[in-house]
Amino acid sequence: MSKLMIFLSLMLWVGPVQDKMVKTNVTDNISLKLPQDFYAMSPEDIAQRYPSVRSPIGAYTNSARLVDLSVNISATRWREQDIEMAKGFFKSSLFNLYDKVNLIQEDIKTINKRQYIVFEFESRINGDQYSLDKKNPVRTYTYIQYLIVKGKTIVFSFSCPIQLKDKWQPVAPEIMNSVKVKGGV
Repeated sequence: MSKLMIFLSLMLWVGPVQDKMVKTNVTDNISLKLPQDFYAMSPEDIAQRYPSVRSPIGAYTNSARLVDLSVNISATRWREQDIEMAKGFFKSSLFNLYDKVNLIQEDIKTINKRQYIVFEFESRINGDQYSLDKKNPVRTYTYIQYLIVKGKTIVFSFSCPIQLKDKWQPVAPEIMNSVKVKGGV
């Protein structure tokens, strides 16, 4: 009985994936469709979740604050004709960020007449079992795509805890396939 109550509580807390997708303007030139319950993160949320000198140009989370999507401009500069080389560089960078990466998909796809480098993967960052708070490994499902446009790289990153992967894996490509970029950044 208690396992059933825990499961039902978790389902109510996490909630169902929204069927309705809403067009969201990240900037004047970048838009995408997000589930209806996603909202823009506050500057405090962005600072906490994305501690970096280079803040995302857009960051969104779901109502449970477990599933995130961010849009950022990468510091690396590439030419559009170097997309294959850039793909190898970004793949190597991903493998350096995590202790373990299980690639589900690695591709170059045309979305709305633009070529994107796409990676879908599960990752793990080991916790520190010897620290005072004994952190456990963090496991995540991520769908990330890179667009090289006018010498800049726009990074679209969707992530959620691995426990929610089955629920969100069909939604991530739907979001990413809705990305529209007009002109430059």
